[in-house]
Amino acid sequence: MTLPVANILQPLIDLADTVIKFCHNDVGLSWGLAIIAMTFIVRLVLLPLSLRGIRSMRRMQVVAPKIQALKEKYKDDPQRFQRETMELYKKEGVNPFSSCLPFILQIPFFIAIYQLLRGDTFQMDVEQNPPAGFLFVKSVIEAPHGAELIVLIVLFVTTTAASVLLTTAMSPTANPSQRYIMMVFPLIVVPFIINAPAGLAVYWIATNIFSLGQQWVVQKLIPAPPAPTPEEVKATKPPPPPPRKKKRRR
Repeated sequence: MTLPVANILQPLIDLADTVIKFCHNDVGLSWGLAIIAMTFIVRLVLLPLSLRGIRSMRRMQVVAPKIQALKEKYKDDPQRFQRETMELYKKEGVNPFSSCLPFILQIPFFIAIYQLLRGDTFQMDVEQNPPAGFLFVKSVIEAPHGAELIVLIVLFVTTTAASVLLTTAMSPTANPSQRYIMMVFPLIVVPFIINAPAGLAVYWIATNIFSLGQQWVVQKLIPAPPAPTPEEVKATKPPPPPPRKKKRRR
């Protein structure tokens, strides 16, 4: 079965094929390590977008008290709250969706790797240039079974959960739709991990490990802004409305 988007993603499939074979044939890495190397190369290419998203998350944390103040001020007028929030984002130069962009860009790469590993040409290259295995993985082009499958699923779920939790912790004011995508997508991926070639799980686990390392470095180099003091929080709250004057009875 070929996904209908395969032709659209053919440039990505060809690029992944070229990089993996270069790492295997020219650098001398095993097929599993070649997939990991390709994964890290892809993430390094996307690093500028990732850093932009992280800086946006940091700015979101800075404006969070102002957003909370708007929420309290317009709690009875959701439409006005949305308009005022968009104006605040524009004024502060914040894009609430930029933090989710690097994650979304991983989806076409994931599909491209899935198509590549299932392709006849790539499978023939792996079979003609053994070994196809890597550590506990028997073959990167065959679906995992037994203990191999269990270990891959545990590693996938553990690293994915850690990456998602750390990302959402870094962006407490993220749009709910972003968090929904980041929470649901791993559940959609699990059936692929079970039935797809083991190399797909190796790719995604390597992606998660890179993300965790990247977030650790970011915490050191771009620390989160300090929490606002009670005085600063109080200053962002709108003043209470003036009391209504009682009408005098005639």
